[in-house]
Amino acid sequence: MQYTKILNELDEKQKTWLVSGCAGFIGSNLVETLLSHNQKVVGLDNFSTGYQHNLDDIQACVTPDAWGNFSFMEGDIRDFETCMRVTQGVDIVLHQAALGSVPRSIDNPVVSNDSNVTGFLNILTAAKENGVKRFVYASSSSVYGDSEELPKVESRTGNLLSPYAVTKYVNELYAGVFRKCYGIETVGLRYFNVFGKRQDPHGAYAAVIPTWVSALLKGESVYINGDGETSRDFTYIQNVVQANILAGTTTNEKVFGEAFNTAVGGRNTLNELYGAIVEGLLTNLENFVKKEPIFRDFRAGDIRHSNANIDKMRDMIGYEPTHDISKGLEESISWYIHNLKYS
Repeated sequence: MQYTKILNELDEKQKTWLVSGCAGFIGSNLVETLLSHNQKVVGLDNFSTGYQHNLDDIQACVTPDAWGNFSFMEGDIRDFETCMRVTQGVDIVLHQAALGSVPRSIDNPVVSNDSNVTGFLNILTAAKENGVKRFVYASSSSVYGDSEELPKVESRTGNLLSPYAVTKYVNELYAGVFRKCYGIETVGLRYFNVFGKRQDPHGAYAAVIPTWVSALLKGESVYINGDGETSRDFTYIQNVVQANILAGTTTNEKVFGEAFNTAVGGRNTLNELYGAIVEGLLTNLENFVKKEPIFRDFRAGDIRHSNANIDKMRDMIGYEPTHDISKGLEESISWYIHNLKYS
């Protein structure tokens, strides 16, 4: 497997990686894996959606020597000087810092644009100015918009449905242009509904899986938007970590300036997801009491169905998902039970 080979190479050869949004869900998992494989990591976060306790958890999960390879800067990608400082001496950028959530962007498109477009351009430009060779960034399946084609293929997108989708599409346009104009090796990863440990269940814009698990652990009601037949390609965090590391190390020049679906290539409805979560909690908790969900109106800006064709990244980067939704939920639910505060 290509990923195993790359991890072994990382163990032997140290590089310096910048992970923006390092205190967030995806960023913290990237930092943990990189530190566990002898890499130097510079972290940047403004704690708008990330948490100090995620950094503390990384420290608890790696050796003292590995933790010594981590340096942290508190700062905001909307500040260009911060971006210039944090990209100095970096070999590879894994850019995760952004304001996620379609509903958040509909509520406040200006704030989403500031972080996701202006902030993106700041750190991309700073990376170019400081001679960073590789720039891997988080895009989103939201760029497929109202396209009804399944599975989603990178070359065919539809009309965008939210300000958030616009920001991510603009990221891809900028990355492609910077590749052509300046030669920086940009790689975009279109994330499909990522879930796993350290994903925040709280707040108005929390993702569906930790939100539902947290509610069920507390005996609270779970709400499903629409009829429950909306479907997603739920992607476990370790698959996303693999995609980032492969994109950060690939020698295939045809990859640069491109965007890739980052998913499993499966599709599950919200009703199926709810049933799987309930089953997982019943298996792990003797006193768990099953509850029926409450259905409510569809949510504005949501795509009805999402399912990725992952052939492009498999063929060009060597990506091979290690976790399907069942395996991912099994690991996630165990983590949630032991780490989420509930009573």
